[in-house]
Amino acid sequence: MSIPSLADLHALGAAQQPSYPDRAAVDAAVERLRTMPPLVFAGECDELKSKIAAVSRGEAFLLQGGDCAETLAGVTADNVRAKLRVLLQMSVVLTYAASVPVVKLGRLAGQYAKPRSSDFETRTLADGQTVTLPAYRGDAVNGYDFTPEARTPDPQRLVDIYNASAATLNLVRAFVTGGYADLRQVHTWNQDFVKGSPFAAKYDALAGEIDRAMAFMRAIGVADADEFHRADFHSSHEALVLEYEHALTRIDSRTEQPYDVSGHFVWIGERTRQIDGAHVELMSKIRNPIGVKLGPTTTPDDALALAARLNPDNEPGRLTFITRFGAGRIRDGLPPIIEKVTAEGVSVAWICDPMHGNTFEATSGYKTRRFDDVLDEVQGFFDVHRALGTWPGGLHVELTGDNVTECLGGGEELTDADLANRYESVCDPRLNRVQSLEMAFLVAEMLRKA
Repeated sequence: MSIPSLADLHALGAAQQPSYPDRAAVDAAVERLRTMPPLVFAGECDELKSKIAAVSRGEAFLLQGGDCAETLAGVTADNVRAKLRVLLQMSVVLTYAASVPVVKLGRLAGQYAKPRSSDFETRTLADGQTVTLPAYRGDAVNGYDFTPEARTPDPQRLVDIYNASAATLNLVRAFVTGGYADLRQVHTWNQDFVKGSPFAAKYDALAGEIDRAMAFMRAIGVADADEFHRADFHSSHEALVLEYEHALTRIDSRTEQPYDVSGHFVWIGERTRQIDGAHVELMSKIRNPIGVKLGPTTTPDDALALAARLNPDNEPGRLTFITRFGAGRIRDGLPPIIEKVTAEGVSVAWICDPMHGNTFEATSGYKTRRFDDVLDEVQGFFDVHRALGTWPGGLHVELTGDNVTECLGGGEELTDADLANRYESVCDPRLNRVQSLEMAFLVAEMLRKA
């Protein structure tokens, strides 16, 4: 299968792309990336595709989570371990409490670029001067500091995020295969992690049940399986900056098929899912499992057209629809799409993103989300699927392993006044570690009834 050139892709009117001032520097960065080793391997992508196929059949649940936008400064062992730990905790809760296999997919090792509603940002400085600069589009493109130097798109950053992603994946692979993901660690994951949380005792009780189950299996000689000592974990990100994704698209030597080796799973965002656009064109050519965000403007015919373009062979596990309607719209907007897609026999995994449709600006000026709204969208997602007899396949959340104060409510009852305490996101607000664990227990209850 031939891959369109970058020039051909840009000729389609590619949305949400950086305006680089120096094309020669862009070309040099792209050529450098083309020589770099793959970050992931085609066989790993195929393995994930088979797991997502199980999700589409209603035999597994997908948990996808991580930062809204990774930062280069955030690539530390502590940060990576904290994000992995909260995803492992959530996965254990969902697996054990709901008795369903969980496919673990990190929103990490590549989530460095963000679409924006405006190309520019205007601020009034302390001296009263009004300044307009390019919007921050993630560390893959420019810097967060509000200066002309930081906000100028720099293609060298594409090489920098490749190196950061490689370091992150090395750490993750070491953690999940080196004993950290061993089920005997379930209590260790909780030490000083959700201390004082109303869900700490609940998690400890569940961990105690797992310990007793493991002791029983050891006693009868079946607790040495590899699955108990390691965890399957895959990476994902939005395939936004075309130069980066194109440079890391390679032909697999086994199959002679193209794969985007920047991540196991890549998705197309709500702002770049134009059926004749550059992102759909590029993603239609690669063999990775892929996702598409579907927001409230999506029609049933839009979904069918995307499925026909991105998965013409109707291959199970190839296509995931990630819905992001907002709590107030999901119960009305989602059913006609699911009904038509199902009636046409389209093989797709349905995943709920309850974050992006529920963002607003608090009175304090911080961009935030209410935990109750996030939870209500998930409940609406489950309600719709239950009514239609289809499978609510997964959850896609922006979260962190740190004790940040970015989303309102939850068991800690964070208020508008609390947001300033530890608001650390450079883009959208994330669930903190306590809210994430609370979400896992509540979703596990929904899964029991699904």
